[in-house]
Amino acid sequence: MKIAAAAYPLTYFNDFNEYSAKITAWVADAAGQGAQLLVFPEYGAMELASLGGRAVAQDIEAALHEVAGHAAAVDALHVELAARYGVYILGASAPFFIGERPVNRAMFYGPEGVIGHQDKQIMTRFECDPWNVIAGTGLNVFDTPIGKIGVLICYDSEFPLLARTMVEAGAEILLAPSCTESYAGFTRVRVGSMARALENQCIVVHSPTVAACDFCPAVEENVGSASIYGPPDHGFPENGIFAQTPLNQPGWAVAEVSLDAIHDIRRDGGVLNHKDWAEQAARIAVKNNG
Repeated sequence: MKIAAAAYPLTYFNDFNEYSAKITAWVADAAGQGAQLLVFPEYGAMELASLGGRAVAQDIEAALHEVAGHAAAVDALHVELAARYGVYILGASAPFFIGERPVNRAMFYGPEGVIGHQDKQIMTRFECDPWNVIAGTGLNVFDTPIGKIGVLICYDSEFPLLARTMVEAGAEILLAPSCTESYAGFTRVRVGSMARALENQCIVVHSPTVAACDFCPAVEENVGSASIYGPPDHGFPENGIFAQTPLNQPGWAVAEVSLDAIHDIRRDGGVLNHKDWAEQAARIAVKNNG
């Protein structure tokens, strides 16, 4: 199957129809390249703050509420597009209010409708203050006809036990949407995602926001390159990278991947990280008496 990861720029919209046209064009482009699984980035939905006008978009708290207010319409659009093109879509994550404060939530859609969601687990410093976005609870693995899929939103990709929990629940593909304002931040997510692919012998799909956003200071700088990673072993790219976009240039990274190859490498790879994971606990429990 083919997977598409978006390097996605944020756009100012005058109305929801403009947003709908943009998302439709992006989905049509990826589907036209044969992609069956499409991944949009963390906080890509913050462009919807523009629908409240510039004053709203420039105020972090007002922007969070404005974006959250469009959730139903965003869901309806993605459900329609997933059905029309017969694809699976991880939508750009957005604030979703649970009580007084929002979580950072990514919705997952398929041809039959909404499949579920994943909330970010570990907050970055800027999400804690000044955004006051709270951590979600629970890790999900979505069992779909194209594979078992988990989601690690940005910073979550840097924590191996989150990924491992999903992999032990059956995940073969991990999706890592991100929003980073510096090359260092992008690199942290990139390195984390590549490490998760290595240690779990799975596919990891990294989709970032890219380019400057002059209307919403919450996401004003965006640095990244979309990539699709795998374990650097037999039958996989030697550098672990199936496809990647040029740095800070909008577009899709598209690659063909095989779940059979994942199962084969876990069974008979040059190394067996997935199987050997459990050895760590026994090794660190033994005192070095030498």
